[in-house]
Amino acid sequence: MERTAIYPGSFDPVTNGHVDIVERGLKIFDKIIVAILRNPAKEALFTVEERKEMIETSLNKYSNVEIDVFEGLLVDYAKKRNAGTILRGMRAVSEFEYEFQLALMNRKLNREIQTVFLMTGFRWIFTSSSIIKEAASFGGNINGMVPPLVSLKLKEKFGCITSADE
Repeated sequence: MERTAIYPGSFDPVTNGHVDIVERGLKIFDKIIVAILRNPAKEALFTVEERKEMIETSLNKYSNVEIDVFEGLLVDYAKKRNAGTILRGMRAVSEFEYEFQLALMNRKLNREIQTVFLMTGFRWIFTSSSIIKEAASFGGNINGMVPPLVSLKLKEKFGCITSADE
């Protein structure tokens, strides 16, 4: 039986830390579904469609990675997609309490769905979508922290395109 994991998040935008979690997750799982949460209560910089395109481009070399969008309870989505595992990345101990609460709630909602945590690779431990967006908004050099398309899209959003970027 194929071992499928759901890797959920807002991915606004996808970072090299997210890519790292997927790449390492593929050593454990046969297939990973990167699931973008459609959350109307949360204001995003990029539309769901833009985020999906950036993730697809960033992970297009992997035939066993699928990008999808979902709404509602994660465990319901996982069950619908026949995925027995939720894959979560953690950068720091400070994230553990929140992630642990989510994992316990998901387990309470559906005992068949397991949560697996992967620590973010050390070189990505300081990156987050929020920090990268803030740096990009002030014209900071984010190259190497996000996939190339994401860097370009952030520069476009914030009007920071230079002749070297085109």
